[in-house]
Amino acid sequence: MTNPPSLASLANRRTFLKSSGVGLGAAALSAMWQADASASSAALETSHYQGLPGLPHLPAKAKRVIFLCMAGGPSHLETFDYKEDLAKMDGQPMPDSFTQGQPIAQLQGKELKCQGPMTKFRRHGDSGQLISDFMPWHGKIADDICVIRSMVTEQINHDPAHTFMNTGTALSGRPSMGSWINYGLGSEGSDLPGFVVLTSIGGRNPQPIASRQWSAGFLPSRFQGVEFNSSGEPVHYVRNPAGVSSAQQKQLVETITRLNAHRNQSVRNPEIDTRIAAYEMAFQMQTSVPDLMNVSDEPREILDMYGAEPGDGSFGSNCLLARRLAERGVRFIHLYHRGWDHHGDLARHMKTCCDLTDKPTWALLTDLKQRGMLDDTLIIWGGEFGRTPMFQGKGTNGGRDHHIKGFSMWMAGGGIKGGTSFGQTDELGYNAVENVVHIRDLHATMLHLLGINPQRFKVPFQGLDLGLTGVLESRVIKEILV
Repeated sequence: MTNPPSLASLANRRTFLKSSGVGLGAAALSAMWQADASASSAALETSHYQGLPGLPHLPAKAKRVIFLCMAGGPSHLETFDYKEDLAKMDGQPMPDSFTQGQPIAQLQGKELKCQGPMTKFRRHGDSGQLISDFMPWHGKIADDICVIRSMVTEQINHDPAHTFMNTGTALSGRPSMGSWINYGLGSEGSDLPGFVVLTSIGGRNPQPIASRQWSAGFLPSRFQGVEFNSSGEPVHYVRNPAGVSSAQQKQLVETITRLNAHRNQSVRNPEIDTRIAAYEMAFQMQTSVPDLMNVSDEPREILDMYGAEPGDGSFGSNCLLARRLAERGVRFIHLYHRGWDHHGDLARHMKTCCDLTDKPTWALLTDLKQRGMLDDTLIIWGGEFGRTPMFQGKGTNGGRDHHIKGFSMWMAGGGIKGGTSFGQTDELGYNAVENVVHIRDLHATMLHLLGINPQRFKVPFQGLDLGLTGVLESRVIKEILV
C-alpha cells in the first residue's frame, strides 16, 4: 500500500501553487505547448467533455435551455392568470376555506382581504391567450408560448425556493439543473463553459442570489455554472497577469501540469482532472469571452430590438448575450432578473419590472425564431413562486405576499406546443386545481425534451440514487409537447 503524502509535502505543494504568481488565465496557456506528451494528452481528453456514454436516451427536441428567472416571485394575478371573481371580491375578507391551515409568509395571523387584479387583461394572438396589460410585448409572442397556470412548489421563502427550483430539493449542496444537464450531455462548444449565469437588477427589493444556486453539488466541480458579469470585466481573473512573459508562463504551467498528472496517477481524483481542464478552458476563454461580449458586429436594429447597450448590465443586454451564447454552443444559460418581490406598491413595481424585461423577452424569442434556433432552444420563464390573492401593505398601494399553492410559468421552443395554456387555479387564484404541475414535473419535462429519461438519469450519493427529479414521483407533461 502506498503511504499517504505527509502534511509537509502537501503544504509545500500548496505553497508552490499559491505563490507561483500566475492566475487562471496565465495557467491556461499550457494548452499552447506540448512538452510533456502524457500531460498534454490528459489535459486535452478532459478539456471538452461531451457527456455520458449512452446519452441522450431518446431523440432530443431541444439542444439547449435558456431559463429566464424573474427572481422575487412575479404575481401570476398580474401577468397570466386573470380572475374575475377575485376582481369582484376586491377589498372583501378572504374566505377562511382557502387559507385556514395553509402556509402564508408575512401575512400569517393577519386580517386577510382579497386584492383584485391591478391591471386589465386582453386576449392576444390567434390562440387568444389572456395576458395582462403590464406585458404588451408578451402579447406579440402569445402564439409561441405555453402558459402553465397550475405550478406548485414547496418552499415559501426566497432562498430555499430558488434552491428548490434549481435543484429539486431545499437541501443545500445538491447539483443545479444546469450542472445536471452539462454532466449528462456535455457542451456543444469547447471555448466557453457549458453553463453560464447572467444577472440584472430592477424593481423592488432585489433579493440576493447566492452562487450556490448554480453549484455542481456532489457532481465534479467542472459542471458548476460560471457567472459572467453584465458590466465591466465579464469574467474575473481570466486575463494574463502583468509582468509575466510567455516563456515564464510556459515553464511554470508545464511544471504544474506535470505535478497534477503525476499526483493523479496515485490518487485518481476527478477534481485534479477538473483543474487540468480548467486551465484549458480558461485559455480558450481568453479569446472567446472578449469576442462574445463585443457586440459591435450586431446591427443597430438588433440592439434596439433588445433595448441593449454594451456594458449596461440590463436584462435586455443579457438576453442578447444569451442568444450569442446559444449560438456558440452553451448548453444551459440562466438569466436572473432581481426585483420582483412586490410586497407593496405592486402596480408601480410591476410596471418597472415589466418595462425592463417584457420587450427583451419578446426580442429573444423573435430573434431565435428568425435565426431558425427556437425549434431546438427550450425557453422557460418564471419565478421561484407566485403571489397571494390577498392584499398586503398599507392604504391603496398594496402588494402581495409569497405564494406556493398556485402560480404561472411558461415554456416555449424546443418541442413545446405554442399558443396553448395548461392547468388552472381556483376562482380566486389560490390553489392549483386542474392539471397541477410540480417543480419536479417541470424538471422532468425539461430533461425529456433534451433527450434524457429522468428516471434513468441518477447518481449514487449517500445511499440513494439521486437525480434532478429526486427520488419522489415526477411526470413528463406530455400534453404540452408537440
